[in-house]
Amino acid sequence: MTRHDTGDNETQTDHVVAEMRKSFFCSLISDVLDGLGLTRQALPPGIRPLDETLKLVGRARTMLYADVYSPPGPDENHYILEIQLVDSLHPDEVVVAACGATGRIAPWGGLLSTASTMRGAAGAVMDGYVRDIQHVRELGFPVFAAGVAPLDSRGRGKVIETDIPIEVGGVAVSPGDIVFGDADGCIIIPRELEEDVVLGCREKLAAENHTLQALLDGRLLEDVYDEFGVL
Repeated sequence: MTRHDTGDNETQTDHVVAEMRKSFFCSLISDVLDGLGLTRQALPPGIRPLDETLKLVGRARTMLYADVYSPPGPDENHYILEIQLVDSLHPDEVVVAACGATGRIAPWGGLLSTASTMRGAAGAVMDGYVRDIQHVRELGFPVFAAGVAPLDSRGRGKVIETDIPIEVGGVAVSPGDIVFGDADGCIIIPRELEEDVVLGCREKLAAENHTLQALLDGRLLEDVYDEFGVL
C-alpha cells in the first residue's frame, strides 16, 4: 500500500489511485484485466452505484458479516467492529462489506456515510443493501450496493472480522486491493498487479483515443480497427 501514516496524521498521495481516478474508467480496466488472464474481477451487474455520476476509486478495507437471528443483549454493542473500522479510515480507502447471500441486511446508510466522509474515505461497496439513500446522495458519497432496503443489520447480521480477505458478490477482495467503480459497474484490482494494470490502461487508452479520433474523422471502422486493434 502506498499510503503512509505521518506524525501529524496526514497521508502521502497514493499515486496509483490518483492516476486511476483522473484518467481511467471501469470498462478500460476490465479489458486490461482480461488481457492479464483475470476475467472474474467485476462485481455482479446487480451491484450498482447509488449515484451513477460519481466515481469510486480507493483501497479496500474489508468487513465480513455473519447472519444472526436475535437482537443483541442490553449491554452488547452490536456495531463495535464496524464502528472501529469506520473510525480508522484514511483518505482514499473504501469500505468493502461481504454481507452474505441471504439478502437480510442494509448495513450501510446515512450515518456511516457521514462518518466516512469526515475521515476522507473514497466510498463503500457491499453485496447487501443500502438505506437512507436521500441522505447519502446529498453527501455525494459513492456507494455501490445490491439494492435499497430499510433493513438494519441489528438482529440480522453482525460484523465478525475486519481487514481480512473476503468475497463480495463472488469476487475475492483483500485489504489494499484497489476498488474502482463508475456507471458501468465495479471492479477489483489485486494489489500485486496494480502496476501492470496501470501500464496496460495507459497503452489501451492511448489506442482508444486514436481510434476515436479516426472515427470522428470519418474513417471506416474496419480500417481503424486494422490500424489500432481496439474496439
